[in-house]
Amino acid sequence: MKRKLWYSLAVLAVFTGMIIMTGLNEPPKQSIAQEPEQAQPEHLSLPVLGSLDNLRSILKDAENSRGLRGQGVLMGAIALDGMTKSAAAPPVDQASPTNSGITSKESKNYSSTNLQVAEVDEADIVKSDGTYLYQVNNQELLVIQADPSDQMHIVKRISFDENEFSPQELYVDNQYLVVLGNAIYPETQPSATEKDQSKAMIYPPVIHKSTTKVIIYNLADKANITKLREVELDGDYVSSRKIGSNLYLIANKYLDLYRIMNSEMEPTLPSYRDTALKNEFINLDYAKIRYFPDCIEPNYLMIASLNLDQAQQEMQVQTFLGSGQNVYASPTNLYIAVTQYERAEQDTPGTTPKKQIIPSPYSMATAVYRFSLDQGGVDLQAKGTVPGNILNQFSLDEYNDCFRIATTTGETWRSDENTSKNNVYILGPDLQLMGKLEDIAPGERIYSVRFMGDRGYMVTFKNVDPFFVLDLKDPSAPQILGALKIPGYSDYLHPYDENHIIGFGKETIELSPTNNNQGILPGSPVGSNAYYQGMKLAVFDVTDVTKPVEMYKTTIGDRGTDSEVLHNHKALLFDQEKKLLSFPVTVMEVKNPVKSPSGVPQYGSFAFQGAYVYNFDLHSGFTLRSKITHLDKPDLLKAGQHYYGTKEIERVLYIGDTLYTVSKGKIKANDLSSLEEKKSLTLNP
Repeated sequence: MKRKLWYSLAVLAVFTGMIIMTGLNEPPKQSIAQEPEQAQPEHLSLPVLGSLDNLRSILKDAENSRGLRGQGVLMGAIALDGMTKSAAAPPVDQASPTNSGITSKESKNYSSTNLQVAEVDEADIVKSDGTYLYQVNNQELLVIQADPSDQMHIVKRISFDENEFSPQELYVDNQYLVVLGNAIYPETQPSATEKDQSKAMIYPPVIHKSTTKVIIYNLADKANITKLREVELDGDYVSSRKIGSNLYLIANKYLDLYRIMNSEMEPTLPSYRDTALKNEFINLDYAKIRYFPDCIEPNYLMIASLNLDQAQQEMQVQTFLGSGQNVYASPTNLYIAVTQYERAEQDTPGTTPKKQIIPSPYSMATAVYRFSLDQGGVDLQAKGTVPGNILNQFSLDEYNDCFRIATTTGETWRSDENTSKNNVYILGPDLQLMGKLEDIAPGERIYSVRFMGDRGYMVTFKNVDPFFVLDLKDPSAPQILGALKIPGYSDYLHPYDENHIIGFGKETIELSPTNNNQGILPGSPVGSNAYYQGMKLAVFDVTDVTKPVEMYKTTIGDRGTDSEVLHNHKALLFDQEKKLLSFPVTVMEVKNPVKSPSGVPQYGSFAFQGAYVYNFDLHSGFTLRSKITHLDKPDLLKAGQHYYGTKEIERVLYIGDTLYTVSKGKIKANDLSSLEEKKSLTLNP
């Protein structure tokens, strides 16, 4: 079974669920007097834990200074990597914009995973090598010969015991198939004292441990792929990157803080396993575990690197007391961002606490750690800290030896000095502050960011969608060039070329208090409410950077319509040369409109799940060519309440002149020109 990171949900409970009620926002300000807290450049020789006693002392000091025990839940291991709410595409200055899913300028006749940075591969649930498709399918790994499409068939099916290994993602190249996931092992408990045994009645011991596991296969014979190697790290899988033959792996191991601080039992040390060395796990000594003095968290961050071409070379592992949440990688550097929470002081020590009608806010900052990737190794080089928290990995970017980061401070639901504000910081090679742009769109938060060379694009939202064009050419003096306010918002931005951006998000409607006045008390401040509708696709023309315009837009379905592409950039297929744009979508439609007394729009009911296939160019905009679904009539009768069986399309790819839609139950091959079905292959009956 998969270990659920239930403790990470506390973060969402704190920062979500507030009703949107505000008017239009004030014009953005471009600077404030307060400087962000900035660590001095470090070429980092971090201190080591050294011993269990020192670990306890460090955790206790952190607990006393900022309530670590309460925040251990907030700051535990949570993987926010990938696109929770944004887009990916190779920056136009690094890769050809004509085929954003391809990781090099070399033309390919098949689509690759849509990446954030050219030549930095990211794992996905489906990969192609131009002839075969490789899929993580529940507890199986499938190798499918896809080309030629009329001979499509399953070549190899590898099953995994769910109690031993749960595959999540994979990589593939000409030589290797790399499968990543989590494994579960029974935890061996050390002997306990009578005191500890009595505590165990209240706090049961952990009876298993979760590891991040990687299985590497040789692809020389597709019908008989052979296992070459296994590696494992303690903890839950956060993210990974593959650059050439070098694989980088990040895991978070949550610490049982109560037992460490209150038990006489020796806690389990973090460990790793590499069959290139031996089959058994190797425990790391406290002398080899380092910590970030200003970022103490009840978690071990483990970073591993290995060269797939060096089968006998041992995996390199570094372990830190702390956690990794968002990961960004360039071809030469790996950045790990960690959100730091600290409740703001509201009362003077020794005085009677004041009653708070509005809870005291958390002060949030983001610590960024840069690791160099020289010769496949991982070497910590620098640390920097900026105010606020980031949205996801697309809030981070490296360009011309500078690091750009977009953050949000404060809360959207507050109307006092702690209301939300959005910022962009530019850090130098040692992650020292070079330039900043602060107080953008007060009262709103960032919904998507896209850095492209000397420019940046940001979408904030509360009632309307301000689309900002940022000038980042001078790292010491970033500025806003132009802004556009329109209904709706973009969850992710995808570059078309240097002057056109495609936005994927939701349409919205804004209701005034006269249309929606329920719950408003006499004399209470009033504003307007924004309600999301169907999915929205838009093209922003930034040829005139001072006056960006919405060049085209189209909408899909009604309230409740959703697409994985809004949360995961890897679900997008886009090829500019082929004028091809496609993604999976679940469409909800209002079939029998009922007017609500409050004016709140109603949710639609299930109408469709599958792939929308568009023809897109700058001359004609979005032209819907076809809708491809794996559902038949019996499936449609069962569909609803978010149940669509195993036939929910998850990815769209092409090889040559064939478009492939992939679900866990089926693969369909359609002619790329006519979109007529050529063949269908059942994967799971």
